[in-house]
Amino acid sequence: MRRIRELLGRRGHPLAQDIAFAILLMLLSAGLESLARAAVGVSDLPTQLVYESLGLAAVAIRRRWLWVAVLWTGVHAVVPFVTGLRVVEGGLGIIVLTYTAAVYLPVRRGFAAAAVMWVPGMALALVLGRPGATAFYPDVRVFVVFNAMSALVCFTVGRTVATRRAYIAALEDRARTAETSQRAQTEKAVAEERRRIARELHDVVAHHVSVMGVLATGSRRMLARDPAAADEALATIEETGRTALREMRRLLSVLRTEAEPAGELAPQPGLAGIEGLVEQIREAGLPAVLRVDGEPGPLDPGVSLTLYRIVQEALTNALKHAGAAKVEVRLTFRTTDVTVEICDTGRGPQLGTAAVGHGLLGMRERVMLYGGTLRTGPRPGGGYRVHARIPIEVPAERQLTS
Repeated sequence: MRRIRELLGRRGHPLAQDIAFAILLMLLSAGLESLARAAVGVSDLPTQLVYESLGLAAVAIRRRWLWVAVLWTGVHAVVPFVTGLRVVEGGLGIIVLTYTAAVYLPVRRGFAAAAVMWVPGMALALVLGRPGATAFYPDVRVFVVFNAMSALVCFTVGRTVATRRAYIAALEDRARTAETSQRAQTEKAVAEERRRIARELHDVVAHHVSVMGVLATGSRRMLARDPAAADEALATIEETGRTALREMRRLLSVLRTEAEPAGELAPQPGLAGIEGLVEQIREAGLPAVLRVDGEPGPLDPGVSLTLYRIVQEALTNALKHAGAAKVEVRLTFRTTDVTVEICDTGRGPQLGTAAVGHGLLGMRERVMLYGGTLRTGPRPGGGYRVHARIPIEVPAERQLTS
């Protein structure tokens, strides 16, 4: 019994549950028929138990092969009328099958399944009479009326349960849809508000930076003629810079989503880290060299970070896809621009490599942010080449001196 309860309690195993349920019904039916043999008209108990067990076998397969179980139950109900076997037609199996058909099938098909199981036996009883009629069914008409009422009650209960389940499922679906819609609207409203705040903070930061630039130009020009005014302007620049920095931090906090981790305190990498990247690739087993042409002048931190990320992505792709190859990283510094070129002698990325595509897309976005160009593709002699050019903005004082 403990094993049967475990089978009934297991979710996701309908066949095991139905088998356990059929065994329980067999035990219950055997107990009832043993206690009330005379009342139900059972003269040969072993034959009755075998007959009842065969009928309850349909319960074990009712959810896996429902129509097979329905036909089996219909045939089982007419066996005593056709063969003259003196047994009492099993009621538990046909009751369970009628309920199941009403729950799992549409109305018309469920009604048809109930008719297949109940109508043949009642029709044969009216035509041929019940073999071995007992006190439990003293008259054929009582037998027919009782069976018709039983079928109606079982079918009605099944349809009520099916309607209730459909109603609950509809409510759950509506609740999920409403929750999803509400979440989407909330996220959209939050995103819109963040964009609005970001635009406002961007205007504030841009204003402060513009003021700093104007004050710095005036201070440089007045430094020799009016040191006091220049000192006052520099103090204003200092205070304006701090204000702009605070607003920039607020801007970044607005743009950062909850899913994104907070930024680390370590400084962002730049040109100084490229040599370390090459050394790491070399230690990983891929021969790599770094060549630098020209003298690197002062670069914006964003440009240095972009060059570092391009080299990092290109070397990573070469390590993944180039195979046995050599890699050369070349940095060229000029007064108007800086170029970086990463070439390898390997086989290059294969078609359908989505990760490489996303990496190249990230490179292009970084380069375009600074008005540069990016060219990638196979080399004529074999291998792969990544070439990026980023223009350098010449400061105003250098333009004046030149």
